[in-house]
Amino acid sequence: MTATVPTGTSAGAPTSDVDPFSHEVLEDPLPMHEALREAGSVVHLSRYDTFALARYDDVHEALLNWQDFQSSAGVGLSNFRYEEPWRPPSIVLEADPPRHDAPRRVLQKVLGPRALRRLREGWAADADALVDEVLARGTSFDAVRDVAATFPLRVFPDAVGIQEEGREHLLPYGDHAFNAFGPANDLVAKGTPRVAELSAWVNTQCRREVLAPTGFGADIWAASDRGDITPEQAPLAVRSLLTAGVDTTVHGISALLYAFATHPDQWQRLRAEPSLARTAFDEAVRWESPVQTFFRTATTDVRVGDVVIPEGRKILMFLAAANRDPRRWADPDRFDLSRDPSGHVGFGMGIHQCVGQHVARLEAESIVTALARRVATIEIAGPTVRHHNNTLRAWESIPVRVALD
Repeated sequence: MTATVPTGTSAGAPTSDVDPFSHEVLEDPLPMHEALREAGSVVHLSRYDTFALARYDDVHEALLNWQDFQSSAGVGLSNFRYEEPWRPPSIVLEADPPRHDAPRRVLQKVLGPRALRRLREGWAADADALVDEVLARGTSFDAVRDVAATFPLRVFPDAVGIQEEGREHLLPYGDHAFNAFGPANDLVAKGTPRVAELSAWVNTQCRREVLAPTGFGADIWAASDRGDITPEQAPLAVRSLLTAGVDTTVHGISALLYAFATHPDQWQRLRAEPSLARTAFDEAVRWESPVQTFFRTATTDVRVGDVVIPEGRKILMFLAAANRDPRRWADPDRFDLSRDPSGHVGFGMGIHQCVGQHVARLEAESIVTALARRVATIEIAGPTVRHHNNTLRAWESIPVRVALD
């Protein structure tokens, strides 16, 4: 990566020729994050002619300032093309007030504390059952395949109320949707042949008559009946849960299990204080940042530090770089349960903060608590494998070996 000052640019920002979406960077983005943070508040990425924010204060402020950093032009590299038949724009993620407000209010209520209290006991029992099944097969297993990618697909689709058949489509569909926020590279090409099939299945699951009579989906349609949102918005709200509600949680739980396998002292601390389970998940989200990046578009000439980003230009916010900024976090590269991670931007911030974050926390809390009751130690048992995605920091495989009480 280079970081030099260009000549004749309107913004006057330092520039870099790094490709954030290359496989080399996706495998290990930390050196790039450090270089971007040290280069300045704003760095011009010459390869994509976009502006990058990597420091915590700048990313945090941009996330809060939806007026100058809009989402409604799309949160990917290209402005959203509404003619794309496979992915209608998200009515929450890719909308700003006032169009954003009513659907978000509905989703906040549907996914709120009352709903989660109803789910807690059942999810805890499901987590215990899964841990029993995994450990019955032996004390060596894959933390991604056997736990992190299994538990959310057991509990979340039931909570939404979608049919059993075809649930295996959720992960590849979400993977492609997050890849599509980046450039049209090989990762996008890999998912394109199946996107029509997967999208058609997701569309079907959002219909009132297909959804179970109880669940998040039914609650969204009931909100439509009350006039809180329109009938046209209801299936889009359900779709937003199916698009962003599974992959991100899978990768968050994977990050948490990897963190404990590589920080055995923190695993012992969790076992001694099970109430730290939610703190541990947030610390893992800060430390690994399953959602690495999102784009915004400047609605006006907007100043960040000493740089003015011109109106209409794309801004790439490096959430993961912000979450390890030493200007904000002490010893940021350490996974540490004594830390208060609550200011992290791994779920976003402001009006576009992840509406399903409390659901993800409950899923992670359920499964890690179930493991902590049975597993005395957890360690890496073989080579780990990353899964590359243009937006997500993900694992393909984390072989672990555990010892039982």
